[in-house]
Amino acid sequence: MSTRDTLVERALRATLVPVFVLSGIVVVSGFFFPWVVGSVVSGRGWVVVALVFFGTGLSWLALLPARADDAPGADAAAAQDPTVRRLLYIRHGRFRPVVLPFVERQDRIVFWVPIIGTLAFFLAWIGAPNATGAAVEAVTGFVFTDLAWLFLATVFLSVLFCAALVVGPWGSVRLGGADAEPSYTYPTYFALFFAAGIAAGIVFWGPAESLFHYRTPPPYFDAAPRSAAAIDGALAYALFHWGVSAWSTYLVVGLPIAYFVHDRGAPLRVSTVLAPFVGLDRLDSWWARAVDVLAVFATVGGVGTSIAFVGRQFLVGIEYQWDVITGAFGPIALVVGLTATAVIAAATGVHRGIRRLSGVTIALFAAFVLVLLAVGPRSFVLERGGRALGIYVVEFVPLSLFRDGGWVVDWTVWNWAWWFSWAPFAGLFLAAVSRGRTVRTVTVTAVGATALASMTWFLVMGGTTLALQHAGRANVLNAVDAYGGSEAVAGFPILAALPMSRLLLLAFLALIVVFIATSAAVSTLVVSVLATKRGHAPTTGSIVLWGVIQGVVAAAVLLLGNAQALQDVAVLAGAPVAVLAVAAMGGLAATFRRDERGHRSVVGELRHALERREITLVPERPDLHDMGSSGPAGRDRSDPASDGTEDGMEDAENGGTNTENRRTNARIDDESAAGNRSDRE
Repeated sequence: MSTRDTLVERALRATLVPVFVLSGIVVVSGFFFPWVVGSVVSGRGWVVVALVFFGTGLSWLALLPARADDAPGADAAAAQDPTVRRLLYIRHGRFRPVVLPFVERQDRIVFWVPIIGTLAFFLAWIGAPNATGAAVEAVTGFVFTDLAWLFLATVFLSVLFCAALVVGPWGSVRLGGADAEPSYTYPTYFALFFAAGIAAGIVFWGPAESLFHYRTPPPYFDAAPRSAAAIDGALAYALFHWGVSAWSTYLVVGLPIAYFVHDRGAPLRVSTVLAPFVGLDRLDSWWARAVDVLAVFATVGGVGTSIAFVGRQFLVGIEYQWDVITGAFGPIALVVGLTATAVIAAATGVHRGIRRLSGVTIALFAAFVLVLLAVGPRSFVLERGGRALGIYVVEFVPLSLFRDGGWVVDWTVWNWAWWFSWAPFAGLFLAAVSRGRTVRTVTVTAVGATALASMTWFLVMGGTTLALQHAGRANVLNAVDAYGGSEAVAGFPILAALPMSRLLLLAFLALIVVFIATSAAVSTLVVSVLATKRGHAPTTGSIVLWGVIQGVVAAAVLLLGNAQALQDVAVLAGAPVAVLAVAAMGGLAATFRRDERGHRSVVGELRHALERREITLVPERPDLHDMGSSGPAGRDRSDPASDGTEDGMEDAENGGTNTENRRTNARIDDESAAGNRSDRE
């Protein structure tokens, strides 16, 4: 982590503050006094000012200087032990030494193949749009229909694998060794991963998905459309699509990377999941590079199209609320603003820009949910939400295995493919920030805590939408149909029907911006790491380049009008990633079975704690009140690490020998001490 505060950064901050304040006055005026838009400032002008407001605020936050005492975790460990590596490190330098060796630092295969492939797709679309569209549709139809079983089975297997990690003995394995300390406090750790992995889709689909299932009920529940019976099933299926099944796709890719990076000295690459099969010394093979190429293409295509969709949907909402039509100018302006914000956040690193954006995202997310629950139909949300949650738990296995033609393909299979297409970059980021955490903590956080947060959003936002729609207080379906069935419109009539509507609307739009900006920043940093040669940290120039490439992809999607086709191509990457996930689970399980013996399951940990309590307390014969304050010697300890520093990737080139030896010695010591190591988290 760089704690320096450069002259350029100080100048930028000084410039951003007055721009942020002035643009904020205009934006807030437009929210609370709608007549301002159109009379005082034009619709297009107000949209531009709104983008400037959000962009300058987030950029100023990312550019704040880092304090040296903010993050003693990873850097302190690295100072004492040179074998400890800092991941996602960014190599800052002056212009000349950054630009001149840029080409030499790139992995030519991982760098050029995705760029050429994406360019070829756009050229094919321009030259032969009908043929290209037909080819994409044919491949998509085959993958989603004939291979639907692959996605359904892999996601269900991923959930079972995660459950085994939580309750089984492998959950007590600590990434980085027994003495490794986390680099971030737990709230920051959760915020980083949740904000990076969910994007802005949760904001739009929160009110929309349950509404669509209410109008066209899933075949599994066999309810009448728009009936009271359809409400519970609609909410339950939304929970299913955004719950533990979805988040498990990230964990099964990210955890194997984390283990082999932190415990075996493997490079921070998606291809590291192949280590159990090809060995650590063969991770620069063609097979490994093919995996990294797939990861880059899926990330650039997936995030690029997401930016395009968010841009279009954001402006559809603006058009609905203020009757402002921006034409082609609006989406392009939004893409430019989001790209600039994401690049600044990525270039300032995980500890500065990305961490702060994640913190703002989670704080705004939680505040919005609490306010909405307070001013909305609370009793309906709690009652129907409780029923839906019960259905989700009881029917989880049947829902996971349910196959009924087109509906499951259009919703469940497509959702699983989309989550798998994002798994390479989200999994690698999870691996980078998880050093010092136990496998159990990583799994509970990446699957359980994140799913709890997303399901809470869908229960509150979706429940509020269904309550107002079913009671006739807001005709959301008519508003959606009036705008071509776009899910982007669903939230606006709901917020307009509630108290504090203007404040909620401002927060709703802000959530869209910060969610997609955070995901784009993380994906830019991850792709820069993947495309850089092993043994080198990505430069600021490479981060800017990949951020611009993602922005260009988004702009091309908007200008050429082939958003769905490119999104389908990006989602198709989910099929090979699903196969890779199965291999990753098998390889990690085999490695744990062979090398990680002597650990305790959850039941074993509890039994051991009770035994130690009995051995310690009985000889001392303490008073009853003393027994109440005494704890087992192996009890949970608070996380000693403070907000951390692991925002970079320093050279990992074959530094695994010492790490592996240290890991082996620690394991031998642990076994000779009758397995006394306990999970300190």
